[in-house]
Amino acid sequence: MKSNKIVNYDKKNREKVKKEDSKSQEAPESIIIKSKKKNVKNKKREPKRGGKVAFLFFLGGIIGVINGFFGGGGGMVCVPVLENFLKYPEKEAHATAISIIFPLSLLSATIYVFNGKVQSLPLCLIGVGVLIGGVLGSFLLKILPAKLVGIIFSILMIFAGVRMII
Repeated sequence: MKSNKIVNYDKKNREKVKKEDSKSQEAPESIIIKSKKKNVKNKKREPKRGGKVAFLFFLGGIIGVINGFFGGGGGMVCVPVLENFLKYPEKEAHATAISIIFPLSLLSATIYVFNGKVQSLPLCLIGVGVLIGGVLGSFLLKILPAKLVGIIFSILMIFAGVRMII
């Protein structure tokens, strides 16, 4: 009699365990996933999903106010939020922050333009440089090590903070 292998997941170790099944020749190879309750003795309790969503929504509002009020800078708050609260890796946090801040900056810029607060010559000249720098920065984010990206970002945040104090 030919035996077939059935793949199960061990409840305690969450590892695949192969067992021989000699009962049936026709039994196909299958994967059975069994759920496991989490051991919460030594782990911090996570807030319920609704509380976490509300908290992230609140932080998003703060980021929006900062970006709208100062005309930028929301990304400097958004990156640490993504890294610390959502546990995003360094590069993904920066890329996601840019994706979040871009439409927000576009909306803020539109409001400033309609309120007559934007001069067209600096907008055009500096805007071209910003576009080129943005493309260059996105390529650098791909190739630079995450640790170096973190160091550069930290230095920029310190510089910006000291500059605002002085």
